[in-house]
Amino acid sequence: MSANSAEPARHVDVVLVKAGRTKIRYGAELLADDGTRIAVRAPWAGDGVRDFGFVRFEPGDVFTEYYWRDRWYSVKEVRDAQGTLKGWYCDITRPALSGAELVVEDLDLDLWRSADGTDVRRLDEDEFAESGLSERDPQAAAAAMAALDELEGLARGGDFEALLT
Repeated sequence: MSANSAEPARHVDVVLVKAGRTKIRYGAELLADDGTRIAVRAPWAGDGVRDFGFVRFEPGDVFTEYYWRDRWYSVKEVRDAQGTLKGWYCDITRPALSGAELVVEDLDLDLWRSADGTDVRRLDEDEFAESGLSERDPQAAAAAMAALDELEGLARGGDFEALLT
């Protein structure tokens, strides 16, 4: 199914898991699923405004989210209620699992890229270090760090937006 399809929109529940517990669950419109990459669209699912200092997520914001079954990250394009692009928030995750729900395990590392590409920042490396993943599952920790490095390289000078087409 593509975003331009005449088929009716399909609903999917997105479940973000962190440290073995559900962090958030929200409904989204399934835009596309090619067997490897899944694209969904959903309104901001948080409570009220979340101000990070470099961006604010708030009611009315729309997230177009991209998940991969074979990559250790997801990319969320963030637009305000008028459709103006704010930027991309990227979560480092285990590859997505899908079925009745789209389940993604958050591994604490994040990356932000502003709409104009001038602000690229790694986030939550302290949380990642404190999570103990490096000790519990060194292979997963290495894959997570490699994914963050890959995304940062794409965001700083690679073909970042090609991920989303």
